[in-house]
Amino acid sequence: MSTEEFELNCTVRTDLGKGASRRLRHLNNDIPAVLYGGGEDPVSLTIAHKDIAKATENEAFFSHIITLNVGKKKQKAVIKALQRHPAKAILMHADFQRVSDKVEITVNVPLHFLNEDKCAGVKTGGGSIIKTLNEIEIHCFPKDLPEFIEVDMLLLEIGDAVHIADITLPEGVASIALAAGNDLSVATVQAPRAEVEEAADAPETPDAPESEAGSDESEEKED
Repeated sequence: MSTEEFELNCTVRTDLGKGASRRLRHLNNDIPAVLYGGGEDPVSLTIAHKDIAKATENEAFFSHIITLNVGKKKQKAVIKALQRHPAKAILMHADFQRVSDKVEITVNVPLHFLNEDKCAGVKTGGGSIIKTLNEIEIHCFPKDLPEFIEVDMLLLEIGDAVHIADITLPEGVASIALAAGNDLSVATVQAPRAEVEEAADAPETPDAPESEAGSDESEEKED
């Protein structure tokens, strides 16, 4: 379970639409947000840009139960979407989903790769680690939500791969992909580039010539 704590002060937003959202960002340095789910109506919110920008600098923010202070009411939520400006370091919009202690949630959790420099295929084989996933989608109760999931690369040799099924998930946590029958690759240890290029450039072994015994036998039968 995550040990970090995140709390954001919000105000209910009644001035809606694209024009209102632009005014929020340009005049007040706030961003629009929405809180939905949990069997309640969606609520449009305003959050100070500096507050949420600071929170998002911590990776744990994206896999953590967040407390939203909406007026005098505290709402527990997870962030489901965060829109960023395509060219500037500006947050544009945030989506939060309410959570309940009694209802399981689906969240993307980052992967932390351990012992990359000590990996057998890297240290003794000169290979390199190729990561195909940096996070996985999980399902769990809020109390079991991990901040991250560890992937140990120590014993992997050249050509080895780690799949989701190889990862030890915390108790109470299930992989969405595995539940759907998809054991996705997480990382592989690739051979040194020189070896890969040599294998690609190696000439093909010519096929052995066909034996002429068959033709000799047929000639004997004709005699």
